[in-house]
Amino acid sequence: MMYGWTGTALRINLTTRQIMKEPLREEWAHEYIGGRGLGARYLLAEVDPTINPFSPDNKMMIVTGPLTGTNASCGSRYMVITKGPLTNAITTSNSGGTWGPELKAAGYDMLILEGRASSPCYLWIYNDQVEIRDAGHLWGKTVWETEEQLKTEVGVPDAIIASIGPAGEKLVRFACIMNDLHRAAGRSGVGAVMGSKNLKAVVVRGTGGVRLADPKTYMEAQWAMKIKLRESPVTSQGLPIYGTEVLVNVINEHGALPTRNHQETVFEHAEAISGETLTDTRLVSNKACFSCTIACGRVATLPGDAAGKYAVTTHPHNWNIAGEGPEYEAAWAMGSECGVGDLDALIKANWLCNELGMDAISFGATVAAAMELYEKGAVPLAEAGIPLNFGSGEALIAMAEKVAYREGFGTELAEGSKRMTEKFGRPELFMGVRGQEFAAYEARAIQGMGLGYATSNRGACHLKAYTVAAEILGLPRQMDPRATEGKAELTKVFQDATATVDATGLCQFLTFGIGLEEILPQLSAATGVTYTIEDLMKIGERIWNLERLWNERSGMTGKEDTLPNRILAEPIPSGPAKGQVNRLGEMLPEYYQLRGWDTDGKITEEKLKELGLA
Repeated sequence: MMYGWTGTALRINLTTRQIMKEPLREEWAHEYIGGRGLGARYLLAEVDPTINPFSPDNKMMIVTGPLTGTNASCGSRYMVITKGPLTNAITTSNSGGTWGPELKAAGYDMLILEGRASSPCYLWIYNDQVEIRDAGHLWGKTVWETEEQLKTEVGVPDAIIASIGPAGEKLVRFACIMNDLHRAAGRSGVGAVMGSKNLKAVVVRGTGGVRLADPKTYMEAQWAMKIKLRESPVTSQGLPIYGTEVLVNVINEHGALPTRNHQETVFEHAEAISGETLTDTRLVSNKACFSCTIACGRVATLPGDAAGKYAVTTHPHNWNIAGEGPEYEAAWAMGSECGVGDLDALIKANWLCNELGMDAISFGATVAAAMELYEKGAVPLAEAGIPLNFGSGEALIAMAEKVAYREGFGTELAEGSKRMTEKFGRPELFMGVRGQEFAAYEARAIQGMGLGYATSNRGACHLKAYTVAAEILGLPRQMDPRATEGKAELTKVFQDATATVDATGLCQFLTFGIGLEEILPQLSAATGVTYTIEDLMKIGERIWNLERLWNERSGMTGKEDTLPNRILAEPIPSGPAKGQVNRLGEMLPEYYQLRGWDTDGKITEEKLKELGLA
């Protein structure tokens, strides 16, 4: 018997409609824990890294962790691991809410999706009952319409649903999988992979629980962690009161808020789109995921005339007056990055991204690149269809619809900013790595984030090594954001630790208040496996190198570990970080050395053997 883990993987071949329940690979569970690590291990064993992401041979590993579904603070997470269509790299997308715990309660650690259905379908999982059902009547519906109809259709109001919207069906390369209406496995296009399989939704109801090896020790560790979270000003005050948008003013004051497609790094309207303004003028309440003690989610409203300020003219979404978000990354991408300082426009666009099933980060950043293309004359008005000027909330709202449905110029944006800028002859305007757009932190002003972006296995990502914690917030210790010294080690440590947290089923936001030292006793008591801190860091390193190995086998090399010329060679024009560029060349060689890779960034045989990957 396994503890923490259910010990069962559910494998579904959509081509043959075969449903199989198989024992979880226990040795892999011990070596990779779960979530991101276990999913990547299965992907490495079962999927050819050179295939087309939309091929039926691509598989989706949807994986919980051993702490998912327990009463661990923020034990809500599941991961989607597949080959991403935005990047052609391995992607590991993370989501919270209640869907992951529900899958665990139904008796499954992971869901392996393979093949392609001949027509639209959805999965119905009710404990041991697993069915593939027709979804032809749901195809074309939004996420919110799909959830409402499926709850009625299965006849179980407490069922939890993960689904795609029109963006996933249309293979928008940054489409999401949405669950609980507003939670997203958001980046790299996992929703498009799901759409390529003709899978509209996975509906789950579970009535079981999670067996713990040592409940008493586990609960003692739980209470100790909750006390630490209550003592942290970030997890007890900042995030609950203002949500992640509390960062807008903080990052802007450091001259590190990318603005107008990274042409500037200070936004003159930052206060207008900040977490403080959202809380004061548009917030209904905060909201928590399953077992969350932080509750950083934002439930916002558009009252009175604001509800109709940005009319959606093509598709019927005008009735929405309340919904979740925006979070910091979305507010940045659709706000300062597009030069839009109207909070109502960002709220409306964020709801549209959720309802239509798109990653708000890549969507906003791609619109920003389109705006620069337009203003520099690379895209004429006749082709754009509407003026795409920086600062236009109208253009932002219009493009949300056009991208999701691949209508007009939205078809170009649906390919992501790298492909779009290449098509229009200005590839230097793509702001990202490996085909994925940057997040909301300027790499010229925060050196460690530049190294983290450049080396992230799934393309530019802030969550795989959140060096902002040390460089801006001073957690666990303050480091100079403009300095390169010590950033290679910082980045590696953060990458490895983050990989481990992603494997457990816990939310990364916990790490603002606690570390692996607090997670360790919970994990060992839940699973019955005696881990050490050294074990957890080695597991994180193993996960990171496995992902890198997968990318190497897909054809990627160290040449992809770079940043756009704007970031490397064009100094910030004004603000607190004026004159700065990212000095990646000073950090990357040391990073490779610390990783035990060769000077070209290739994993050595010695490192593979050390980690059990040879």
